[in-house]
Amino acid sequence: MENTLHLVCPHCDAVNRLPAERLSRQPQCGKCHQPLFTGAPVALDAPRFERHVARNGIPVVVDFWAPWCGPCRMMAPHFAQATTVLEPRVRMVKVDTEAEPNLGALHGIRSIPTLALFRGGQEVARHCGAMSARDLVDWVRTQGG
Repeated sequence: MENTLHLVCPHCDAVNRLPAERLSRQPQCGKCHQPLFTGAPVALDAPRFERHVARNGIPVVVDFWAPWCGPCRMMAPHFAQATTVLEPRVRMVKVDTEAEPNLGALHGIRSIPTLALFRGGQEVARHCGAMSARDLVDWVRTQGG
């Protein structure tokens, strides 16, 4: 039996079933035919968050941030750079806690930026504070991402 993964499309939020060996072959969504990986973090609001975190068969790293936060803005290009390194083995997403305060509260976000690594819908690791792209990639890989 082949190993399959579920991947949530960053464009239409459809859940795609994909053989694991096809992960690195630039897969496209079966519904909207857009790439499942774009090389950029996916901005999520509350309605999309649960689907992406719970239904992706790969680890999901969430950057909880806010536009007024200086360290968040400084880390943004590093997070984007790490995305190009970690995809397609990890889904990288961003949540604006100012626009989605209930989501930040639900996940106990007390300071920003906060990075949370989810696997199978459950948070498995957390880091508070900005990181360089290299440190972020190392942290994700150390956590099993």
